[in-house]
Amino acid sequence: MSRTAHITCPLCEATCGLEVSIGDDNSVTRVRGDAEDVFSHGFICPKGASLGALHADPDRLRAPLVKRDGEFVEVSWDEAFAEIDARLRPIIDEHGRDAVAVYAGNPSVHNVSSSLYGRVFFRALGTKNFYTAGTVDQIPKHFSSGYLFGGAFTIPVPDIDRTQHLLMLGANPLVSNGSLMTAPDVRGKLKAIRGRGGKIVVVDPRRTRTTELADEHHAIRPGTDALLLFALVNVLFAQDLVALGALAEHTAGVDEVRALAEPFNPEAVAAVVGIDAAEIRRMAVELAKADRAAVYGRIGTTTQSFGTLASWLVDVLNVLTGNLDRPGGAMFPKPAVPLSSSRAFEHGRWRSRVRDLPEVFGELPVATLADEIITPGDGQVKALITAAGNPCLSSPNSARLAGALGELDFMLSLDVYLNETTRHADVILPGPTPLERPHYDVALYHLAVRNVANWTAPAVESDLPQEWQTLLRLTGIVTGQGPDSDLSALDTFVAGEFARRNGVDVAVAGERVGPERLIELMLASGPYDITLADLEAAPHGIDLGALTPRIPEVLTTASGKVELAPGAITRDVPRLAAELSTAPNGHLVLIGRRHLSSNNSWMHNLEPLVRGSNRCTVQMHPDDAGTLGLTDGGRAKVSSRTGTIELPVEVTDELRPGVVSIPHGWGHDVDGVRTSVATAHAGANSNLLADEHLLDALSGTAVLNGIPVQVVPA
Repeated sequence: MSRTAHITCPLCEATCGLEVSIGDDNSVTRVRGDAEDVFSHGFICPKGASLGALHADPDRLRAPLVKRDGEFVEVSWDEAFAEIDARLRPIIDEHGRDAVAVYAGNPSVHNVSSSLYGRVFFRALGTKNFYTAGTVDQIPKHFSSGYLFGGAFTIPVPDIDRTQHLLMLGANPLVSNGSLMTAPDVRGKLKAIRGRGGKIVVVDPRRTRTTELADEHHAIRPGTDALLLFALVNVLFAQDLVALGALAEHTAGVDEVRALAEPFNPEAVAAVVGIDAAEIRRMAVELAKADRAAVYGRIGTTTQSFGTLASWLVDVLNVLTGNLDRPGGAMFPKPAVPLSSSRAFEHGRWRSRVRDLPEVFGELPVATLADEIITPGDGQVKALITAAGNPCLSSPNSARLAGALGELDFMLSLDVYLNETTRHADVILPGPTPLERPHYDVALYHLAVRNVANWTAPAVESDLPQEWQTLLRLTGIVTGQGPDSDLSALDTFVAGEFARRNGVDVAVAGERVGPERLIELMLASGPYDITLADLEAAPHGIDLGALTPRIPEVLTTASGKVELAPGAITRDVPRLAAELSTAPNGHLVLIGRRHLSSNNSWMHNLEPLVRGSNRCTVQMHPDDAGTLGLTDGGRAKVSSRTGTIELPVEVTDELRPGVVSIPHGWGHDVDGVRTSVATAHAGANSNLLADEHLLDALSGTAVLNGIPVQVVPA
């Protein structure tokens, strides 16, 4: 007989509840939305519905692989760890800890073992060469939030369930299911805004699925969001519409922002952003006069040359309109498991060796990882550890990085696939499937539009070690304890440190071990009177209520106030002002896009998710296609400074003229991988076109929107 498991979907940021039917042979017979889930109320998307295909994927690795004479062979876990100890320790001993680099991918965030014990391992490794997918995604928001509010994870999210006016820039939550905004069923939430008489305004170079539900769509020129946002700020001051309300006593720097905004009047920015000055003025007035309003910017605003300024200005607008930290505005979630630090945020605590790029949020820009590997000298990276990431597809100028990986002395990958990146590894350590491991969304509940908590116990037993055990064993290696260290003793030490840092008695966790013990300790230090036992008894989650005002308690800046004009951010304003005199040159620029049934490269190996409209094409406006002699269904070559790719043409008026769009995460046409479905739907790698020297000046985040390209018939 089949049984039913209730789990939190770990495949994107929406954290939907799923009801999974499991057969006697541990196969998945059905997946549907959990109608009783306190957060998602039965919502499910194609990604969640594919959980069974992921669980049964025959290409998933189920034993460690070691490369011998250029070929991967399955080995025992003891053999794999002995190989790691024999290869990695000598590099650390001879060249130092910074000779080992780490790259962590997005799936790590959706895995409680990796998110908690990964930090333990990385701290024990002690390298400054730490990289993640964040610098091709969201680091500008952490940077701006850190200096505005004091914490890199003190990020306000739209109170989407109560707002009356939602202004979204570079965001397509109907496809992404929210991003830096954990919100199941965004379609239903947006419909509810309009149903209660509210308004939705979308700013995006492309007419997306989200714009179909919007009242207005403004097709901005890619990479100019900061100029538009500054123009909105300018109008607020010029028309005396600034009204901080209760924020006034908790905010510093308003006069500095007023002065900085003076050059950015609507007439000055209109020609550059591609939106009429009168429209900009109207947008600002309507935002200011709305009963409850929120401004939300996402990946289109962060992966551009002025990503940090755009991220900052989103919240400057929320503050100046009095909509920060109030119901219906932009609010701070109150998670049951806290991550926040009492220490004020700072960046640049160390810098990269080759290009002198600053550390932000504990990591260096992945755009310079290849430099650190191929450039000789003291501190050169000799070894790389990747954790659930595929930078050979996701990093800028990924061909250069792929070439650099061949120069490493040793590479270790923690991954469930032999893919475009892990094929370069010397050892690959797999982990269990999502149904075979526990789960709690430690990070994502810090971004949730409603306060909830939900624990997922393993639904199926696994023959594989849990990732936390693998990471502790690696911790033993890098701390000199060898490949056979006492995992129980290490775990007990980790729990003691967690308890100490969180100010609780480790005994409150009882006999629990691993992630269960750490979550119990973190719950004990949190703001609610709940335990892990409470969560275990509530398979559909616990509703902790709507978002509530949290200023000043949430602020950890040195002043204890919202620092609206921090010098670490405003020093980049003159560079933005120089753009006012830059006339559009008529060249094509590239932006990315995402499909609802896709979540980065690793989900392309699931047959249910590569059907239908989930295609890797270059979209372009009919006017551009006609000028270039391109036809729908034909093929085109797209080139930039860093490379050329060839792919089918899709002619559509969804894009503004002068803009082309290619989805990310494709390019599965390389040798040496074991991803049969992805290989059969290879597509083209858009990051071959991304330039590792085009960065947001403050955060080092790669420019993936607004890349200059040339397009010709193939």
